[in-house]
Amino acid sequence: IPLSSGMILLTWQKIAPTALLYQISPSLNMEILIMLAILSTVLGGWGGLNQTQMRKVLAYSSIAHMGWTVIIALINPNLTILSLMIYIITTLTLFMTLNLSSTTKIKSISNLWNKSTPMTMIVFLTLLSLGGLPPLTGFMPKWLILQELIINNNPTMAIIMALSALLNLFFYMRIIYVSSLTMFPTNNNLKHHWFFTQTKTANMIPTLTTISSMLLPLTPILINMT
Repeated sequence: IPLSSGMILLTWQKIAPTALLYQISPSLNMEILIMLAILSTVLGGWGGLNQTQMRKVLAYSSIAHMGWTVIIALINPNLTILSLMIYIITTLTLFMTLNLSSTTKIKSISNLWNKSTPMTMIVFLTLLSLGGLPPLTGFMPKWLILQELIINNNPTMAIIMALSALLNLFFYMRIIYVSSLTMFPTNNNLKHHWFFTQTKTANMIPTLTTISSMLLPLTPILINMT
């Protein structure tokens, strides 16, 4: 499917079921939520390991992130909304950047260095944020969810969720490794590497990148809000 359609499927389409989950959270069964969360995170992690298409990688990443969103719905529904919001912002940033550069495969990211260095760095930052690597924004919901699980006497579940998150972080790091450390050097003029077309979408990307990678210092404020 086109990148724009994939972006809608992985962001907008999640709002309705998450809103329903939020509303019925008091009547949910914890055992079922735990089972669904484990299946989602493990399936999303293992499924993304052998993919070469960025759309498939992000699809499996979406499955894994929904596991984090579901497991906290009964304990702290507000964290469910926070986790979804951060995921949507980060995914929008990544899809907009990929769509602007017409990048659909992992190996194509290596060619971004010759088109636009900022776009390449944005892809790397958003991938690491999706993986939950500190000190990026994506670490915040995982940190808060693990903390809530431990406070509510679920340390085993917290350990399983943390280990499953390493699967996602692994294939994100592998994408970055393939796209940067294995790239053959070129002699192109570096002044062209900082150019990308000025459009409405392109103008939104810097703001979304800032939100998706630099909000971790605001964690105390967001904790008080939740």
